Amino acid sequence: MTDLLKIKKMWKAEYEQKINSSKVNLWDLISAPSNLELFHPFCKSNKVIKWPGKDSIDELIYLNGLTYIRTFKQWENLKGYSLLIGEKNKGQSYVVWKIFKKKESLYLKITVYPFFLRNFPKVISYLPYKLIVIPALESYLKSVIGGINYYLKTNEKTPKNYFGEHKWFS
Repeated sequence: MTDLLKIKKMWKAEYEQKINSSKVNLWDLISAPSNLELFHPFCKSNKVIKWPGKDSIDELIYLNGLTYIRTFKQWENLKGYSLLIGEKNKGQSYVVWKIFKKKESLYLKITVYPFFLRNFPKVISYLPYKLIVIPALESYLKSVIGGINYYLKTNEKTPKNYFGEHKWFS
């Protein structure tokens, strides 16, 4: 866990949005096997390797062919989970999905602690993060959570690139 403590002290990008659904329906969606195929606007496929719960593993192939492995580290029913994601045998980003209430409304927040430039001093990584990484990740997270709301509202798969293309994943 000391590695995760170190990661959490690094740069992060996060986005939260109100979810127009019940906590149970949201949880059922984000904890289902191959769930990204239902709502993720940049997902080509989401193959389960091991499911469900802590120590789950799946493979996410983006529209541009980039392949990431997700390894789940924590799993709390109806509350959220955390995971490591990245290309096989390469740098891993730490991601936290959190369901919570705010002013009687249901919210989902996704926080990403990217691996990019993680071993560089903050003074060196500051400009790349502030100008490129964080804005791109926030745009990405907005599309992912938007896709969740789309699916929960329509009960139809979120169309590919529905909120616009993404330079890293489309």
